[in-house]
Amino acid sequence: MALSPYLLFLVAVVAVSTSAVTSATKREGRAGEDLRLPRDILPRSYEVTLLPILIEGNFTTEGYVSISVDCIQSTNNITLHIADIIFNPMDIALTDLTTGQFVSISNVVEDKVRQFLILTPNVQLLAGRQYRLSMTFISILNNELRGFYRSNYNENGTTKYMAVSQMQPTDARRAFPCFDEPNMKANFTMKLGRLTTQLSTSNMPVKETTPIADRPGYVWDLFETSLPVSTYLVGMMVSEFTFIDSPGGLSTTPFRIWTRPEAVSQAEYASRIGPQVLSFYEEYFQIAFPLPKQDMVALKDLSFGGMENWGMITYRETALLFDPVKSSESDKQRVVTVVAHELAHQWFGDLVTMDWWSELWLNEGFASYMEYIGANYVEPEFGLIEQIVINDIQDVFGVDALESSHPISVEVNDPNEINELFDDISYAKGASIIRMLNKFLGEQSFRAGLTNYLNERKYSNAVADDLWSALTAQAIADNVNLPVDVRTIMNTWTLKMGYPIVTVTRDYATLAATVSQERFLLRSNPNSTDETVYRWWIPLTYTSDFSQPQKSTWMAFEQPAIQISNVGASNQWVIFNVDQVGYYRVNYDNANWNMIIAQLLLDYQQISLINRAQLLDDSLNIARVNALPYAFPLELTQYLTKEQDYIPWTSALNGLSYLDLMYIRTAGYGEFKGYLTKLVTPLYDYVKFNDTVGDSHLLIYTRVTAVTWACKLNIGDCVSNSVNFYQAWMNDPTNPTIVPVNQKATITCTAIANGGDPEWDFAFQRYLDSNVAAESSKLLFGLSCSTDSLTLQTLLEWSLDPTSGIRRNDASSVFINVGSNPIGRELTFDFIQTRWSDMVAYFPSLYDLARIVDSVSEGFNTPAEVEELKQLQADHADELGTAARAIDQSIERSESNVEWMSLHYQEVLDWIQQNP
Repeated sequence: MALSPYLLFLVAVVAVSTSAVTSATKREGRAGEDLRLPRDILPRSYEVTLLPILIEGNFTTEGYVSISVDCIQSTNNITLHIADIIFNPMDIALTDLTTGQFVSISNVVEDKVRQFLILTPNVQLLAGRQYRLSMTFISILNNELRGFYRSNYNENGTTKYMAVSQMQPTDARRAFPCFDEPNMKANFTMKLGRLTTQLSTSNMPVKETTPIADRPGYVWDLFETSLPVSTYLVGMMVSEFTFIDSPGGLSTTPFRIWTRPEAVSQAEYASRIGPQVLSFYEEYFQIAFPLPKQDMVALKDLSFGGMENWGMITYRETALLFDPVKSSESDKQRVVTVVAHELAHQWFGDLVTMDWWSELWLNEGFASYMEYIGANYVEPEFGLIEQIVINDIQDVFGVDALESSHPISVEVNDPNEINELFDDISYAKGASIIRMLNKFLGEQSFRAGLTNYLNERKYSNAVADDLWSALTAQAIADNVNLPVDVRTIMNTWTLKMGYPIVTVTRDYATLAATVSQERFLLRSNPNSTDETVYRWWIPLTYTSDFSQPQKSTWMAFEQPAIQISNVGASNQWVIFNVDQVGYYRVNYDNANWNMIIAQLLLDYQQISLINRAQLLDDSLNIARVNALPYAFPLELTQYLTKEQDYIPWTSALNGLSYLDLMYIRTAGYGEFKGYLTKLVTPLYDYVKFNDTVGDSHLLIYTRVTAVTWACKLNIGDCVSNSVNFYQAWMNDPTNPTIVPVNQKATITCTAIANGGDPEWDFAFQRYLDSNVAAESSKLLFGLSCSTDSLTLQTLLEWSLDPTSGIRRNDASSVFINVGSNPIGRELTFDFIQTRWSDMVAYFPSLYDLARIVDSVSEGFNTPAEVEELKQLQADHADELGTAARAIDQSIERSESNVEWMSLHYQEVLDWIQQNP
C-alpha cells in the first residue's frame, strides 16, 4: 500500500520546515541537569488516536493526541516528553478551556538529549486554568521492542505483522507525545485504527467501531475511557490474533487470552489459572479488581517476560502458553508464576503506582513475592512457598554480596539509570525482605496493612513511607510486639545495599551465645571510601528442635553484637534463621558446625527442608569468602548421598557449581568431578532417567536436576539414554512424544555435545519449525552445547542476524548459553570485544549488553582475564554510562575468583583427595 495522502503531506512539510523547530541535540555533561519534567502543568486526560501501517516499507503510525492539562502554577512554557516522533510544529494547537480561545505558540524546542518537547506560548498560562494541547504526528513502528513497535510471526508460510506496545519504563513517549512520568497519572481514551481483517485491544473494552473515512477496509476502534493510569501502563495491540474466553465461574471479571491463531490451543492452561489467581487476589487484598475486563496476550517478541499494562497484560509466549505434549513441568511453573506476578501488579503497580522509579521495588518486589502466594493458591503441590528460598533469596545473595551492588531504593533520573533498576535487587531482594516483613508482622496484620495502604493510595502514587505507615498503624492496632516502628526497621534493609552475616559463638558452659552482625562481602576493598554503617535491624529466630516452637529476638541496628541466654543444651546443635525467613547468612563456631554435620549424617530429616538448603548455601558461600574452613561445608555435603529432596539439592549444586566453574579449566578438575559424581550418582539412581505416570511436580524437578548433572558429569547411563532418545527423534522428527519432554533440554545438549553437524542441524531446524516457544528455548539452549568452536561462532553470528530465524529477544540467551559452555566462554568474550558496536546496535539497551558480559565472565579467574574486563570497560566507558555498574560487578566478581584460586584451590583439592 502506498503512503497515505496525509503521511505524504506531513513528511513533505517536515522536510521543508525543520527551521520551525529548535532541536537541542548536544549538551555539556549531566552535572546538575534536571531530567525530570516540571510540575507546573499536569495532565488530566488524553485522547490518543493511532493508525499503525503494517506494510513492508512503511512501518509507521499516523497519530493524533489531545491532552487536557491543569495549570498548577502560572508558567511560560509547557514541557512534555517526545522521542523518535516526526511532527510539524504548525500542527500543534493549544486552547484555553476556560475561555475557549486558542493560545498561539511562539517557539517549539525539541531537546533530544532529555527527550523533551518544550512549547512556549505567547501569553503566560495561568494557575487554576485548564488547557488542551493537541498535535498530529508520525511515529515509527520500530523493531526494537519498545514504544509502539512491530512484531511478526509465521502462519502457514506467510509472514504476519502486528503492532503492540511496551511502554515501561520510559517509552510511551515513542508512541505519542506525553507526560511520561509515573506520578503524572491521567485518564486515557484510546482510538486504534485497523484493517477489518484485524482486531485490536487496549486497557479498556471497545466502546464502538466505525469505518475510517476515505480509507476503505479500515475501521476505528474507540475504547472506553480508562481510570487514572500512568503512561507506562498504557497497552494496545493491532493484529490478526484470535482469543479464547476463560471458562465461566472462575472470576467475575471477563477474561480473554490472545494468541496467534496457530497457538490458540496452548492458551487453555492460562485461561483457567488466570481468573482463579485474579479472584484470589481480590480476596487476599480485600479490594475488587476495578476494571471491566482482563486481557492477557502471548507475544513472540517482548523485551520482558511479562508487562502489566492495566487490563491488557502482555507476555512472551514462554510465559503464557503451555502445550500439554511439548511443554515441560518447568514451563508450566513458569506460566503460573509469571501470570501470578503480572496479576499481582494490577494492584501493586497499577492501582497504586510507585511515585518515581527509585521506588521500583514497591512494584516489582511485591509482585515477585505475591507470585509465590498466588501461584501456590492454584498449584499447591508445586511447593512454591519453599522455592522462593532457592529462586530468590539465595540467588540474589550473590549480587548483593558485591561492593558494587546498590540499595533497593536508589535515586535515578536518566532513562538508562532507570533501566538498570530492573535487576535482581528490585525483584528478588524486594521479595525477600517483604517475606521477612510478613513473618515478623504476622500474616493477618500484614494483609490488613496492605489493604489499608492500597485503599489509601488507590488511583494515585506512593512512596515506601506510605506503606511503612500503614503497616505500623496495623501493627499497633493488632498489638504486634515490635522493637521500633516498621519504617525504622525496613529502612535499614531498603536504603543501604548488602546484607549481614550473623555469627553465633556459643558458650557451652553457660548455654549462652554471642551473636554478632557484619556485612557479608564477597571481596572487601581495603581502599573503599564508603562510610555507610552496615548494620541492620535483624529479626533473629533459632531452634534446637524443629518439632518445637521457634525462639526469637531482635538485634538492633545499633548493636554489633548481643548476648542470648539458654540457646540450647551443650550437646545439642542450634540453628538460626529458621526456614531462612531473615535476609542474612549464619556462621557458627566449629563445635556447633560439627554437631549439625553429625545430625545430617545420622538423620537429616530432623532438620527442616528449608534449613537443610540454608546450611548448604550458607556454609559453601561463607567458606568462599574465607570465613570458614572448606572442610565444614564439604563434610556437610557428604550427607547428600542420602538426600532426595529438590530444595536442598538445588542449594547444594548452586554452591558446588561455583567450585565446578573454578576447577573446570584446571588440572584438578578430574578429582573434583569425581567427588561430584560420587554425590550425584545415588540421586540419579533413585530418580532414574524417565518420568513415570503420577510423578509429583517436585519429583520431576529433582529428576531434571539429577539428569542434568549426571549428563554433565558424563555418567554413562545418562549419556547413552540422551544419545539414544535423540537419535530416535532424528529418525522420526514429527513424533512429539519420542523425547521425554522434561529432559528435552538435557537430551538435546548431550546429543549435540557428543555428536556432530547432523545433530546440530537437526536441532536448529526443529527450532525454526517449532510452534511452541517453550520447546524452542530448550532447543536453542541445546544448540549452544556444541564442542565445535566454528559452530558456536556461527551461532553467535546468527543471533545478530534478523534473517537467521533467531528472534531478537532470544539473542541474549544465545550469548549467555554459549558463554556458559567451557569451549564457548573465551570465544563469546572475544566476539563481544570485536563486535561491540554491532551488539550495541542490536540490543534494546546497553544494560542488556552489560548483563551478557557479566554472565559470560562469571568463570573468569585469572589476572589476565580481569585485565581484559577492565580494558573492555575502559574502551567503552563513554557509551556504557550507568550500565557500567554491571561491568563493575563483573570485575569485582572476577577479582574475587582470582583470590579464591590463590586461597582455596589447593585446600579443596586436598580435602577431596583425603575423602575419595
